[in-house]
Amino acid sequence: MALCLHLSPWLCKSQFFNSQIPPKKPYTLISICCSKSEEIKDANSNKEKKKLSQQSSWEAKDSEGKDYLYRLGAEADNMNIAVGARAGVIDDLFTGNFLGKDSDIVFDYRQKVTRSFEYLQGDYYIAPIFMDKVVCHIVKNYMVNLLNIKVPLILGIWGGKGQGKTFQTELIFQAMGVEPVIMSAGELESERAGEPGKLIRERYRTASQVVQNQGKMSCLMINDIDAGLGRFGNTQMTVNNQIVVGTLMNISDNPTRVSIGQVWRESDVTNRIPIIFTGNDFSTLYAPLIRDGRMEKFYWQPTQEDIVSIVHRMYEKDGITKGEVVTVVKEFPNQALDFYGALRSRTYDRFILKWVDDFGGAENLGKRLLKQKKDGKLPEFVPPKQTVKALLESGYALIKEQNLINDTKLSKEYMKNIDD
Repeated sequence: MALCLHLSPWLCKSQFFNSQIPPKKPYTLISICCSKSEEIKDANSNKEKKKLSQQSSWEAKDSEGKDYLYRLGAEADNMNIAVGARAGVIDDLFTGNFLGKDSDIVFDYRQKVTRSFEYLQGDYYIAPIFMDKVVCHIVKNYMVNLLNIKVPLILGIWGGKGQGKTFQTELIFQAMGVEPVIMSAGELESERAGEPGKLIRERYRTASQVVQNQGKMSCLMINDIDAGLGRFGNTQMTVNNQIVVGTLMNISDNPTRVSIGQVWRESDVTNRIPIIFTGNDFSTLYAPLIRDGRMEKFYWQPTQEDIVSIVHRMYEKDGITKGEVVTVVKEFPNQALDFYGALRSRTYDRFILKWVDDFGGAENLGKRLLKQKKDGKLPEFVPPKQTVKALLESGYALIKEQNLINDTKLSKEYMKNIDD
């Protein structure tokens, strides 16, 4: 749309002008044009240059110069909890010296799945050979770039039941200042296909974030893995079993490139995190998973000296000497380490029942126990004085129960067609 003012030559000769006025050069064309399309274009360009705010993240660019929020939207299952305030990724306002160059504003979310072992109070015994194996595995994986060797990512600790594999490992974590992410075999199956495999990758990346954001060593530990992935008799192999095995094999081969389903980025490099398995029989696992190069195996069978030292530290606070511990251990040979912990627990039973009677009996126990525990008014419990005689009596009772279970086998009585 244009507005034009046109003054033609005849207008100069009209009566409107005095004939005495000498004629001038005729005005041919005076045009004042304001293009509407140009106005819109200029307005749009000004609008594009205007920022919402100098402190806004909406127009932030990532390290590659691409729109940061658009990239987050393109990544599946992203809740922006693994980014935080990252230099080169988010606004410089939030990556100054006040919060640090690489602060994580929501690390408390991930910290729920890590373990710090504040509950391990006391002086416990750690078997030297056990500590050497775990420490060597963790250190080798953290300094793999300095070594010209192939370092397995997984350490498999296996052995008899109740021999303290998990507890010894946790004591070593506490001594080294390692904050691990711990999983159990119960998390390796789900009603939805693919969930356990994704959970392992998420937990692995969480351990990587512990290293990156807290400056602490971390690792991924899966307890009793043969209970979740092992094949026993005619047990069925599920899709999730296959995905979990494939996930662990892939992580072992590519420990710094672990995806949880998002779009791959060249800058998305995960820290190498050592993995530790515990179990009883690794021969039930998929053979390519436990092959040399992926997994280093360690068979844990405590010696007599290890058992005596561990049990002595357990009973030391009760005034039991090392010689008395040797007597108890010799009286009950071929027993797991947790058996000797059960001895001490069994000696408390009679004193706990006496405490219940003093508290008013079992009839009113539930209501009074919960209420007074909340108010901090529970009556004082005096622990029993441990003696070798009391420990031996408890041991004989536990052995009797073990033999009763093995000898009775009521399943044969109820299911006549069961095979031996």
